[in-house]
Amino acid sequence: MENSQKGFIPVMLTPFLSNGNIDYPALTQLTEIYLQAGSSGLFANCLSSEMFELTDKERIQAIKHVIKVVDGAVPVVATGTFGGAISKQADFVKEVSDQGVEAVIAITSLLADENESDDVFNDRVFDLLKQTHEIPIGFYECPVPYKRVLKPQQLADFVSTGRVIYHKDTSLDLAQIKQKLKLTEGYAFGLYDAYIVHAVESLKAGSSGLSCIQGNYFPELIVWLCDHYNDETLREEVQSVQQFLIDNMDVMHNVYPIVSKYFLQKRGLNISTFTRRAVGNFTPNVIKEVEKLFEDYSVLRSDLNIQVFI
Repeated sequence: MENSQKGFIPVMLTPFLSNGNIDYPALTQLTEIYLQAGSSGLFANCLSSEMFELTDKERIQAIKHVIKVVDGAVPVVATGTFGGAISKQADFVKEVSDQGVEAVIAITSLLADENESDDVFNDRVFDLLKQTHEIPIGFYECPVPYKRVLKPQQLADFVSTGRVIYHKDTSLDLAQIKQKLKLTEGYAFGLYDAYIVHAVESLKAGSSGLSCIQGNYFPELIVWLCDHYNDETLREEVQSVQQFLIDNMDVMHNVYPIVSKYFLQKRGLNISTFTRRAVGNFTPNVIKEVEKLFEDYSVLRSDLNIQVFI
């Protein structure tokens, strides 16, 4: 997903009905909101989508639905590895690829156990690449079931095959990101940073863009940051956006994704706060914090003259 312009790749939510089934009309509206905000791609069937709480059938149905709504407007990537033998993972990668995604994402922590070496992990990656023929692959350093961060040279070795075109980085380490970018320079490849705290510095260092949960609150703000991070005439505004995102990190991560679904309700989206994942209690105090976030964002959005569609 190489692009000279910086882009935002939302990590998509899965809306559910109150009975726990996927709410496809809400998924349609949510997808359209990401697109209207100016997202340059979408990451479907990810951790924010509650992918571990979906069945294989639901994963495929949700991916297929998103691709249908997008209708070629932007590329879509989606997770295709959920553990087990590499042959089993390869089969599901093929099934996800058949839906029309630009790249199938491999979860780094599901290709090797936490106590297994980098050599074991590397062997399995190359085995997966071999068994999936020419399908473009991406990596996501998902924190569940544990976080396996790729070393810069590892990533470079995978990218040099020409098969790995996307990486969602969760290292939280700007120096490591810079090294990854240096070693993968010149390839048709994009590194998207998940860590909003150093978003501006990461973009300036050469990241292709951002892929963070904050886009499930205000995607247009993350798009604005990707568009203006290096604009000297807006230096103060960029700093204020970066600080706003840093200041509200804890609020946005607490009992997520319930909080983001509630925030989207405040924005006018017809979405329930139902989640299949056990994430904690949505207490009155948490509600108050999210409502304050909504108020503060509304002021910031107005100050920056950012257009919103809901």
